[in-house]
Amino acid sequence: MRPRSLLPAVLLLAAGCAAAPVAGPSAAGCDPEPAARSTIEHAQNVSLRYEEGYQVLTVAEPSPGAPPETYVLLRCDGAGIPAELAGAQRVRVPVDSLYAGSTTHLPLLVDLDRLDVLTGIATAGYVSSPQVRERIDAGEVAEYAPTEQVDVERVLTGRPDVLMTGGFDDPAYATLREAGVPVVANAEYLEPSPLGRAEWIKVMAALTGDEPRATAVFDELEAAYTATAERASAAGPVPVVAGSLFQGTWSVPAGGSYLGRLLEDAGGANPWAADPSPGSLTLDFETVYATAGQAPVWLATQDWSSRADALAEDPRYGELAAVRDGQVWTANRAIGPGGGNDFYERGVTRPDLVLADLVAILHPDLAPGHAFTFYTPLP
Repeated sequence: MRPRSLLPAVLLLAAGCAAAPVAGPSAAGCDPEPAARSTIEHAQNVSLRYEEGYQVLTVAEPSPGAPPETYVLLRCDGAGIPAELAGAQRVRVPVDSLYAGSTTHLPLLVDLDRLDVLTGIATAGYVSSPQVRERIDAGEVAEYAPTEQVDVERVLTGRPDVLMTGGFDDPAYATLREAGVPVVANAEYLEPSPLGRAEWIKVMAALTGDEPRATAVFDELEAAYTATAERASAAGPVPVVAGSLFQGTWSVPAGGSYLGRLLEDAGGANPWAADPSPGSLTLDFETVYATAGQAPVWLATQDWSSRADALAEDPRYGELAAVRDGQVWTANRAIGPGGGNDFYERGVTRPDLVLADLVAILHPDLAPGHAFTFYTPLP
């Protein structure tokens, strides 16, 4: 445990350092009109509005069930902020220092070529990116939640211009805000669509000032995703079952979920595609088997190396047609040195690569010689 007795002293010091209403680099003398603006088209959980001298960023659901949060991204000192935004957190942009609450933030910075602003990561052991690991090993990126709980003293010592959350609330965030460290929610995982999640690169760019680069990156991956989905749409749908048992229940993707939409775009026949729910459906093995037990493809979600591992965990898996004489795949091809899975890091922001893997699995004739990025077959 961290020494709680140090907290009052650190907060007192931080309060003295945080006399200014906003943290971050000085924006004096800035151009009130940005060089470029980002337009949010696919993401539903975030909006971005540009005004003279500032932007208004609103996250509709910063954590599950939480009310919306609005942030003023201040480009210019003296910008006229209307009274209705008086209570919104302010972040001076572009930021020079950012603490990331989730590994899903890292590929955004990599794709923007702005790893220079990354100075903190919640838990370093889960990082897969070689570029980020180099910065961690060089002591350029601090770890501020090694036990998965935010260490207030570590954050205040680092004094980042902004801390981006991983989409969950933490009592420490209120303390940090009071001490002058802006805390901005990133809840991209609540987006139901693959392109909606990827579009959060524009949110990161609004903080770093890299809107033109974000638009170029997103437009390229959107085009690749769309082209791959169009190829798959011409093929007949292939029955597929996704998920695995966990503590006696099996979570399968509903049609309105992130994975459900990926399966549909990949030309997969998901038995629960008609359910518009944005998340997973929790079922027992018998129900899954009765509905999808004869599917020739199983996309498992466990860290197995072979079908024997699956059978050792639960012999009932052997009743699945995919295990007997079909295909079993897991998204564990790219595992980092600390055990982090790049599928849950870069895969979130590069749905075009995930979709390409899925199409190659379900329709190998459409992707001859495909080099898999995330998925690997289980022997």
